Amino acid sequence: MGDWVSVEGDAALVEGETLAVDMDGVPVLLARQGGCIFAMENRCSHDGSELNGSQLEEGVLVCPHHGAKFALKNGEALCAPAYEPLTMFAVRVEGGVIQIQDDRW
Repeated sequence: MGDWVSVEGDAALVEGETLAVDMDGVPVLLARQGGCIFAMENRCSHDGSELNGSQLEEGVLVCPHHGAKFALKNGEALCAPAYEPLTMFAVRVEGGVIQIQDDRW
């Protein structure tokens, strides 16, 4: 298990929106939907572009560049042009702060 890294105050992530943060040099996109927080690498598996500005649908993140769709629960690519899943991270809220588990090591 990796270390937990504090990235942002819980109040900064609004329901139904995304927020780009940095986890010790790794760009991460946070998303809040249905009261849950999801954390994924801020890089589309289709072309490597940032996912900032993505729209959230029912349990789905929609890339703003080419419309690729990914399941929020596990990063699974749901339609072309993406075929590979997103890299997902465990996330929790401790003391009003969003923390992401850094499993890179």
